[in-house]
Amino acid sequence: MKLRLLILALGFGSTTAALAEDLLHIYREAQKQDATVAAARATWQATQEKLVQGRSGLLPSVSLSGNLTQTNFDSRVKSEPPIDTERNYHSHGFTLSATQPVYRMQNFVAYDQARQQVTQADWILGAAEQDLVLRVAQAYFDALLAGDGVSLAGAQKAAVSQQLAQARRNFEVGTATITDTNEAQAKYDQIVAQEIAAQNDLEIKYRALQSVIGRFPASLSPLGPKLELRTPEPAVMDDWVARAEKSGYAVRISEATFEISKLEVDRNRAGHYPTLDLVASYNDTRSSASSLSTFGSNSKTGQISLQLAIPLYAGGAQSSKVREAAANFEKSRQDLEGARRAATLSARQAFLGVTNGIAQVKALQQALVSADTALSSSKVGMEVGVRTNVDVLNAQQQVYQVRRDLAAATYNYLMNLLRLKAAVGELREADLEQFNRYLAAN
Repeated sequence: MKLRLLILALGFGSTTAALAEDLLHIYREAQKQDATVAAARATWQATQEKLVQGRSGLLPSVSLSGNLTQTNFDSRVKSEPPIDTERNYHSHGFTLSATQPVYRMQNFVAYDQARQQVTQADWILGAAEQDLVLRVAQAYFDALLAGDGVSLAGAQKAAVSQQLAQARRNFEVGTATITDTNEAQAKYDQIVAQEIAAQNDLEIKYRALQSVIGRFPASLSPLGPKLELRTPEPAVMDDWVARAEKSGYAVRISEATFEISKLEVDRNRAGHYPTLDLVASYNDTRSSASSLSTFGSNSKTGQISLQLAIPLYAGGAQSSKVREAAANFEKSRQDLEGARRAATLSARQAFLGVTNGIAQVKALQQALVSADTALSSSKVGMEVGVRTNVDVLNAQQQVYQVRRDLAAATYNYLMNLLRLKAAVGELREADLEQFNRYLAAN
């Protein structure tokens, strides 16, 4: 309860307006604190090494080895007389070798795969950063909507409380029945329960925001009166659909997976091809003696050769890998088609959400005017005896319900604008900057 009161005090008290955090501030902090994006950046950094690893298969490999040996030699020839030989000597040397692949098709294909993996990593990171924009905006607007729910519940409770007090006075003077009092009391009890639920929902929404920025947020800047209801540009759904099929992050990631899978088939087929390497080595060995002589020796050997290897049979493993890669390639092709269809659906849903959202917000704005008028008429009607206390309570309920619906529709409209940009892979921080101008503190 103390936490709920703190939320209310920070979020909706006019004396703490200077503490309010806006959408852009929350987003920039989330960029630093969000664990999902941090993990995506680490994955991106790791994937950059794939290019280095793939390139290494095309470059020479050089190795140096050395040895130091101490030998104790003891020999006896069984003759008459016996011949005993005993020598202690040491030897040392080193070998420098280098191998340059001349033809290894698997290595060439692996390098192409690495380049595709790096490109895919860029799309994956971009998708994660774009998803952060959506998650921050959704959490922020959810918190604002929950705050609106608490405010509206409180205002409705105050209005019903006044209605309950009036019903009790009317009953005491005999101008109303106990039924009016009981109905007002029932409505008041219901609103109290709704207010408790609204406060709980507010706390949950603030906790969701906390999971993104790593701390409990202070008060949030609410939407101001200068919100503009704008249609998407261009205003043609098919244009957005075409861009989503081409530029959506999910599509780009699937396209990269498709290309990687295709190259994997080529790489495994290349396992049947011969390989050709250029091999060079240099050996320097020195010994103080040998088992056959007391004289020391020095030897230096240099070699350059071409090594050809032709795979003949490996138990069918390589052919099995080719079939496995071909099946995975078909899977990636179907996944790509699925990603394109999903991008199309997302773009259509977001576009309709924006265009229909504008109409819904305008309709609810008019509905609020009508509900306020109906409430005023019900109050007047009750004063002249043509309306009952129940009619007034119902009219009040209608007003606050429309206000909740209007707030929800407004936030949904804003989120659909962001989702539409996300569907075509064009959601950026600049879009949040535009939304930030709509907040009351700006």
